[in-house]
Amino acid sequence: MTKVKERLKALDVLRGATIAAMILVNNPGSWSHIYAPLEHAAWHGWTFTDMIFPFFLFIVGVSIVLALQSKIEDPTQHRALYKKIIRRTLILFGLGLFLSGFPFFNLSTLRIPGVLQRIAVCYFFAALLYIHLGRKGLWTVTLVLLFGYWALMAWYPVPGTGAGSLEKGANFAAWIDQMVLSGHMWSATKTWDPEGIVSTLPAIATTLFGVFTGMLFKSTLSTEEKTIRLFVYGNGMIFVGLVWNLWLPINKNLWTSSYAVFMSGMAMVILGILTWWIDIRKQTRFTKPFIVYGMNAITVFVLSGLIGRLLYIIRWQDGSGTEVTLKGWIYHLLFTPWLSPVNASLAYALTWVALSYAAMHWMYKKGIFLKV
Repeated sequence: MTKVKERLKALDVLRGATIAAMILVNNPGSWSHIYAPLEHAAWHGWTFTDMIFPFFLFIVGVSIVLALQSKIEDPTQHRALYKKIIRRTLILFGLGLFLSGFPFFNLSTLRIPGVLQRIAVCYFFAALLYIHLGRKGLWTVTLVLLFGYWALMAWYPVPGTGAGSLEKGANFAAWIDQMVLSGHMWSATKTWDPEGIVSTLPAIATTLFGVFTGMLFKSTLSTEEKTIRLFVYGNGMIFVGLVWNLWLPINKNLWTSSYAVFMSGMAMVILGILTWWIDIRKQTRFTKPFIVYGMNAITVFVLSGLIGRLLYIIRWQDGSGTEVTLKGWIYHLLFTPWLSPVNASLAYALTWVALSYAAMHWMYKKGIFLKV
């Protein structure tokens, strides 16, 4: 019993750190003044920011095993599991649509893909696959997703573009998005979506790598052996991702197969470090803030999105007739007078993280944990 709690603590720390990092990079004071690691890679390549979303999907995969393993062995419980999976999928997808539309909900231009929507879809398929397939079947599906995506991107002749293009808005994934999601994609591009349809295939593979990791945690191996395997498997996947990058570049927006493998390896290594630190060395003093974040991860993400949107929408004209947003007023009042532009932007983002933590800590102390 103690070991299970400790494993969950390591996972909660990783989850909490991931959601805190997501809030940090999503809420700069100024999008024009950001330290390079806190921006996404312009296209190919990766930064610290590009690690966050795949880590969250990886954590979803680990959590699937921890939550379902004891129940899937009894076929009489499958019907209840299906209901739970469908319910959670619909709630996550619905929350994503709500964030996309808030506060005006213009259905004609509502963005259908999104972060929570992708989490919902990946959770749905990974959970069902875990219930019905053994380890060999899961590996088969994972490889089909990774190599099938690569084949589509490399060989399918896109009208007007040809085969093999990985350019922005001119590739197989963008072509499918334009046909299926026209008018309902990311407003910054309008012609392709970073959480689009085709790139969700390797994103499901990322979640399945989390499932394999969850299966390792639930095995009868010692904690030391599990940690060693996390390091070995994780570093092996990092190497494979870097080699694959020579033919299929690591790219977050396209969620390329090399990106899925590379980032899953990174997540394994970091989870291995946390397991070693918390489970083997018994060091837990630094963990509570991250556990507080991790216990209400979806709640803090949704609230951050809603409040951030309101700070942009609430606006007025100052004495010179210039339009001012509430966010801009707070930013220029409290941060820019005493910091350089890039440090003021970072300080604003860190304040977001601190205030979000304060809200989640209050919920934690009250025993309020909102689950979907």
